[in-house]
Amino acid sequence: MLQRCILRLYHVLALVLCVSASDDFDWTKNEKSSFYYGTFPTGFSWGAGSSAYQTEGAWNIDGKGMSIWDAFARKKGKIFSNDTGDSSCEGYYKYKDDISLMKDMKLNHYRFSISWPRILPSGLKNEHINEKGIKYYDDLINMLLENKITPIVTLYHWDLPQLLQEKYGGWQNGSMVNHFNDFANLCFERFGNRVKYWITFNNPWSIAVEGYETGEHAPGLKLKGTGAYKAAHHIIKAHAKVWHTYDMQWRSKQKGLVGISLTADWGEPVDITNQRDIEAAERYIQFYMGWFATPIFNGDYPQVMKDYVGRKSGQQGLGASRLPVFSPQEKSYIKGTCDFLGLGHFTTRYVTMKNYPSGLGDSYFSDRDLAELVDPQWPDPGSEWLYSVPWGFRRLLNFVKTQYGNPMIYVTENGVSEKMQCTDLCDDWRMKYFKDYINEMLKALKDGVNVKGYTAWSLLDNFEWDEGFSERFGLYYVDFRSKNKPRYPKASVQFYKRIISSNGFPNQREVESWKRKAVETCSSSNQLLAADPLIGHMEMVTEIVVPTVCTLCILLSAVFLMFLLRGRL
Repeated sequence: MLQRCILRLYHVLALVLCVSASDDFDWTKNEKSSFYYGTFPTGFSWGAGSSAYQTEGAWNIDGKGMSIWDAFARKKGKIFSNDTGDSSCEGYYKYKDDISLMKDMKLNHYRFSISWPRILPSGLKNEHINEKGIKYYDDLINMLLENKITPIVTLYHWDLPQLLQEKYGGWQNGSMVNHFNDFANLCFERFGNRVKYWITFNNPWSIAVEGYETGEHAPGLKLKGTGAYKAAHHIIKAHAKVWHTYDMQWRSKQKGLVGISLTADWGEPVDITNQRDIEAAERYIQFYMGWFATPIFNGDYPQVMKDYVGRKSGQQGLGASRLPVFSPQEKSYIKGTCDFLGLGHFTTRYVTMKNYPSGLGDSYFSDRDLAELVDPQWPDPGSEWLYSVPWGFRRLLNFVKTQYGNPMIYVTENGVSEKMQCTDLCDDWRMKYFKDYINEMLKALKDGVNVKGYTAWSLLDNFEWDEGFSERFGLYYVDFRSKNKPRYPKASVQFYKRIISSNGFPNQREVESWKRKAVETCSSSNQLLAADPLIGHMEMVTEIVVPTVCTLCILLSAVFLMFLLRGRL
């Protein structure tokens, strides 16, 4: 790991940015590699994101109730290294510092979530409203607006009040629809005069599948074949109810928008001439994003989901499909409940047909009858699931345009992690990821996709769910070992800042200089810190500066090499 860090430093210093210009936007030509120089429309919104449990810390402070993630993280073996989000980035205390970072980057918006148990400790509005929690979000929203940063607020980013899980079974219970609506209504009442962009749920696929099918995420239930479908059914109905509540009670006064954020990988057929692969890839996306998007835009589940889950259920001897059914009234109630679509996207998979016999047991994954593959040549910065495949982003955006009537899209999550013990602040792979993925989004705009904004994931390194603190998505490095949780900018901060200030990619010469300048900045600060690491560390604890964690790796490796040499002598 130390050797990798040293090699990465030399690699960054030697790296040359190579791009090529092209005006080719012909979707049918299967273009995957050309780079397009151009800018985004005036008013395009640039931002960064976070979520409450991942960044706030202060898990039991000022009257906050326990969430399912507070409970789940305390179960040994559920989280990498048994980490918890108890303190995380201490965002509850450091939000003013973080807004200063956003202002420096000239962000147009900041996407964050409201912790349900922080403002309703029991989860129920009629039991107790925690005014200290309300004040925290009031202060955060007000300071964002003072700095001309638009708040985009997620109502549910996975941290369900633990008491609702214990009392009702969480999203397995239909009563959650009304409880969530009460919580959302309180947020509209208290914050809606200032918040104009609301997201009901973040990535409901993960809530349903990883929370209630595989048990990898809180609440950790393994209800294979039924749990994910039931949870998703209630989440879709809860989203629709909240949209209608806003539409009837608040829209005319507050003039805001309500959407949902769906995360989806792109699925590319292994063989684009093989009809079975083409259908498998389509099925992959329909079971992923279509599961939620199709009811919200069209009123019912994708037909392919109804067909496949219904057939598998019949083969298993069940009297009815494991996929729940919407009544005619529910279909009309749910259809059209989306003012904008939030889209999270990170990576791509190749997809091929694979038959799963019904005798293997029922599960969401076997219901799909497909296999996912990756190209070993795709860049893999560290997270085992995240490969850099920029061209898949343009395809996914065009799929949304075609499938759902070209809705207004805000990209709500896009970014790349590193997974190493010593983090290199000269994050060349992240700069390349942002450059290539944002460029594919620009191409999609040229294709006619209605994208209005982009949110880099994430502003800070944070608690990465079951991976704990082992995966880092942040533009800013956070030293989780320090009580003060100081933030240090990675080179990608400067790179993203230049994309924002140029509103895209103006010309080849300028874009090539961005990465060089960003690397020079972090490389020169590496040398300054290495000259006197003790003083550098003393400054780090209290100030937002530009040191590098990789310097420590270099020093440690030097000591290690010294011991090796002594051993040989």
